Amino acid sequence: MTQIPVQPGIMDIALYVSGESRLVGRDDVLKLSSNENPMGCSPAATEAFRGASADLHRYPATDHMGLRTAIGEVHGLDPDRIICGVGSDEVLQFVVQAYAGPGNEVITTEHGFSMYPILARMVGATPVTVPEADRKVDVDAILAAVGERTRIVFIANPANPTGTMLGADDLQRLVEALPAQVILVHDGAYTEFATGFDGGVSLVDGHPNVIMTRTFSKIHGLGGLRIGWGYASREMIDVLNRIRQPFNLSNAQMAAAEAAIRDTAFTAHCAELNARMRDRMRNSLIQMGIACDESFANFVLARFDSAETAADADAALRGDGILVRRVGGYGLPDALRITVGDEDGVARVLDSLGRFMASRRSE
Repeated sequence: MTQIPVQPGIMDIALYVSGESRLVGRDDVLKLSSNENPMGCSPAATEAFRGASADLHRYPATDHMGLRTAIGEVHGLDPDRIICGVGSDEVLQFVVQAYAGPGNEVITTEHGFSMYPILARMVGATPVTVPEADRKVDVDAILAAVGERTRIVFIANPANPTGTMLGADDLQRLVEALPAQVILVHDGAYTEFATGFDGGVSLVDGHPNVIMTRTFSKIHGLGGLRIGWGYASREMIDVLNRIRQPFNLSNAQMAAAEAAIRDTAFTAHCAELNARMRDRMRNSLIQMGIACDESFANFVLARFDSAETAADADAALRGDGILVRRVGGYGLPDALRITVGDEDGVARVLDSLGRFMASRRSE
């Protein structure tokens, strides 16, 4: 049978694997594998979604004006410099489609989000992975890898799956040293969990080759609806809108997202709960003898003394009905990424791991 030709890079893509959500034989599963908000979404978002059901026969607005206006008002941004997508992943896809292709290179980092090399290969570009320094993005390593073929640099900040973060000085040093034709994509999916951080707004406002992205999947609890957005110069947004499908977001998606972002009290409550539970989890893990970097996201990265111990810890958690994320595919075989849950969820995780570590000491 004749093989139908496939575009360059497509067959090099490893399929993305999402976090598990079920355990056979258990009806009390605690899912902490996908960094979802344990509080769910704003009640206002739920009500808006229900209300949109009366207009399911109507085509949605192609310009997303209501949602872009809401984002702009809440974050103090120009709505004309905002683009909305099916999750922030789609906005990232627009960037590679518009600015990279065969013969170009896209820089990612050692423990960076696994979608970045997938997106590069999707357009036939070559992903170039640079090392990190103690699980943190290394500005010097990125700059050393930049060459004539470099078109895009991806960083997640705060980072997934490490939870670490680059400060303002390092971000500024990075963007100022990049050539003008190289785009810096600042993926800020976890921005709201990092107190006082603008998510890259100041970078965008000062540099036309920077785009920042955000999502409604994390703190806003709308992962099931797939809504994200990006903020960049008007010129870049104009380019990206030329390849965006006109009806990429439904009325229901936009209504729920607008209500969610306007419910700033709910967002603040979720951020405060996460900060308290994250500190409690990290401090307790360290006391147990489990290494854990400071996290600026809604998860922690628990590091064990070996890949075997991490696998045993994962098995113990699964035995207690708790699903976390193995991150060997991110170059961290000795670690588990654990979403920060509510008070009961955190207590359940710490109890399970406490018993696991105690059993190891008694062997």
